[in-house]
Amino acid sequence: MSQFFEIHPDNPQSRLIKQAAQIVRQGGLIALPTDSSYALACPLDDKAAVERLRRLRGIDDRHHLTLMCSDLSELGNFARVDNRQYRWIKGATPGPYVFILEATKEVPRRLSHPARKTIGVRVPDQAIPLALLAELGQPLISATLQVPGDEAPMNDPAEIRARLERQLDLVIDGGAAPAQPTTVIDLTGGEPELIRAGRGDIERFGLDAAV
Repeated sequence: MSQFFEIHPDNPQSRLIKQAAQIVRQGGLIALPTDSSYALACPLDDKAAVERLRRLRGIDDRHHLTLMCSDLSELGNFARVDNRQYRWIKGATPGPYVFILEATKEVPRRLSHPARKTIGVRVPDQAIPLALLAELGQPLISATLQVPGDEAPMNDPAEIRARLERQLDLVIDGGAAPAQPTTVIDLTGGEPELIRAGRGDIERFGLDAAV
């Protein structure tokens, strides 16, 4: 049975953020709001928690998970970023984008794509996850909260609690989130490649959703 915290979306209560961080440190799987839809998140160094996340999402190890980072400097510790990639990322960060990049050795092998050795990375533009990341002092492993059979991500914390409270350790109610996933862009090639069109604008990368 999950806990349920109501946290202010603009001024997160420090006491509740500390309690949420403690749940994560103990291997908790949580749902939290972001600048796109709600997301699932858990500690990156807890194998069992990551396996629970994958089961809930109905995905295997070939589906990119996302390292949710507090800022660009932390992102650079976990993904290899050259000057060209950095310019693209800096202009869109923080924001509702996930960038596929080559993982560094700081990323546990079981978290990166088994063939490509890549990882998704993002810096959210929402106060609650940023406060939680600051309290934890390390990234979270995350994925869009969209369960098998649903056509869209979940964005209502009351619905998340009603449907998933037996599968989560914590639901953070930060109010309704946008009902769109992140935009996913692969930066490992010569030019940005659109993997999934979501809330983020893709024209800034010279991309067209119709193509």
